[in-house]
Amino acid sequence: MLFHEQAQAVEGGPPREAAASCRPKLSILSLYPELLNVYGDRGNVLSLVQRARWHGIEPAVTEAGLGTDVDAGQFDLVVLGGGQDRAQRAIAEDLRRYKGPSLAAAIEEGLPVLAVCAAYQLMGHFYRTADGYEIPGLGIFAVWTEAGKGRLIGDIAVQAELPGRRLTLVGFENHGGRTHLGPGARPLGRVLRGHGNNGTDRTEGVVYRSAIGTYLHGSLLPKNPELADWLLQAALDRRYGGSVRLGRLDDRIEARARSVLLRRLLGPPFLRLS
Repeated sequence: MLFHEQAQAVEGGPPREAAASCRPKLSILSLYPELLNVYGDRGNVLSLVQRARWHGIEPAVTEAGLGTDVDAGQFDLVVLGGGQDRAQRAIAEDLRRYKGPSLAAAIEEGLPVLAVCAAYQLMGHFYRTADGYEIPGLGIFAVWTEAGKGRLIGDIAVQAELPGRRLTLVGFENHGGRTHLGPGARPLGRVLRGHGNNGTDRTEGVVYRSAIGTYLHGSLLPKNPELADWLLQAALDRRYGGSVRLGRLDDRIEARARSVLLRRLLGPPFLRLS
């Protein structure tokens, strides 16, 4: 990952050395980190924490696993990663019993959420496995998923459309499920190279209010710092009502790394998309 050794210069943001007690605070809930952490998805939490600190914000992370009853609405941002099918069954039941109702209610009120791969599937209506077993989801996203023949694997580039932002995202996907968007579902973006939701309709992920479902591992956020800042800003807006704005960090190292991957995937003519 591309963590900087030292604090970067901030333009227009809060003073980096401000006293901790004066800093805006941000609480991050990491759900099932022991089960949902394939392809380094934990790096998304690390990226949010580090970038929050660079922006002069004081982050705090709470981890919650199976059997823990937490109120997602008490947090500013929620992160879930990808995992195996057998983990999904246990997590689906746990979500239904403990965490799902508060998570759904908070998303309706604007809680930003990043759900990757297995978590993305569980926030849809259902995931039907290869043996026909249907794992019920929370139904927050108007999508459903079915196991397909073979896996969709490889690096991926996506032209993403978020409220107020247009981004070119890069990541890595490896999933057997084919996710289909239902009526009214808004994709995270259009696949430029790779497979996306199902390998056929060129869509990738879904966006509902400030919640994002996606198949992009990577880890996603260290590779796409603008997306990390979009999530942080959404969290700050919800907590502080728009009174705290992020500054601009020096992301030249991250931009160079992303450009290398985009050139490999799309060729030089497409770099203008970034």
